[in-house]
Amino acid sequence: MEISAVKAFIAIADTGSFSKAAELLFLTQPAVSKRLQLLETSLNTRLFDRIGRTITLTEAGKMLLPRARKILVDIEDSIRAVTNLSTEITGELRFATSHHIGLHRLPNILKGFSHQYPDVRLNISFMDSENACQLVESGELELAVVTLPLSPLPTLKTVLVWDDPLAVTVEKNHPMADRKKITLQQLSQYPAVLPSINTFTRQIVEKAFSAFDLSLNIYLSTNYLETIRMLVSAGIGWSVLPETMLDKNTCKLTVRELNLQRSLGIVYHRERTLSNAAMRFVEALQP
Repeated sequence: MEISAVKAFIAIADTGSFSKAAELLFLTQPAVSKRLQLLETSLNTRLFDRIGRTITLTEAGKMLLPRARKILVDIEDSIRAVTNLSTEITGELRFATSHHIGLHRLPNILKGFSHQYPDVRLNISFMDSENACQLVESGELELAVVTLPLSPLPTLKTVLVWDDPLAVTVEKNHPMADRKKITLQQLSQYPAVLPSINTFTRQIVEKAFSAFDLSLNIYLSTNYLETIRMLVSAGIGWSVLPETMLDKNTCKLTVRELNLQRSLGIVYHRERTLSNAAMRFVEALQP
């Protein structure tokens, strides 16, 4: 059973798509299909049913998936454990981060780390925090620097690095801009531009509204905070952004019932032995 084939199987199961699995693995779709075929041949069983464009796990696939995840983690953990016997800080460090953290939080840290450990080759993927956590869980990534999940995940260790206060913001000519304070009820009557429903940031906002039995009036959604800031500046709607992102074209609203904040930090698998490079990177991230 080849590790590359196991990785392909897990990626297809997680994404429900050969093309999306190929993107995650930085492979072509035919290469992913070939690796799955190799695994199915070696096991002499079909792992997925393909009906039209829908891909679902067979009973054999459902049974294999948790075992495949453990196999992958155990093998990579063993490799790192042996490598860590050396005190050298070398090799590839594969991690993911969100676009916002990569743009606003990591540049100076990456500069200092690369200067201190020039023999470490950084392999950085930029993606949504939720996807990054899934790839850390599946063993595809050694760690991620992301918005931390609202609820603890049993397989992931989280390390808080930054508190990230959030602000309700509008364009300066918005009808609410001149009000010193507004209520959540008033805010709910205006269209909002927010991250997609499956994101941790959106979950923070929805939880605050649901506590008062209020619904969000969503005008549109996008996961790029820089794009959301632009849309707010254009007067498309209100949004919730990190306070550090507010600029001269936006203003912060004081909402009586809201005090929103998210946590940014590191996630890695609880059963995974971090490489020497990853351990030094974690140290570099912490104050």
